[in-house]
Amino acid sequence: MSDTTFAPSYGPVAIPVRELLPWAIFAGLMLMLMLYFVGAEEGATSLIRGTAVHEFVHDGRHLLGFPCH
Repeated sequence: MSDTTFAPSYGPVAIPVRELLPWAIFAGLMLMLMLYFVGAEEGATSLIRGTAVHEFVHDGRHLLGFPCH
C-alpha cells in the first residue's frame, strides 16, 4: 500500500454574470416593491383602496423606522 493520500481541492465556483443578472434584477424589483408597500402605501400615494395593506405591514413599518401616525 502506498503512503500517499488523496487530497481533493475545493474552490469557489464561478457564476457567469449572464446567469446572475436576471435574478439580481428580479430581486431588486421585489425589494423595491416591498419597500414601497411598507414605507409609502397610505394616503395620497396609495395604490390599493382602504387600509388593509397599511394594517398588514403596520408592525414592519415601525420596525424599519417609517412613521405612520
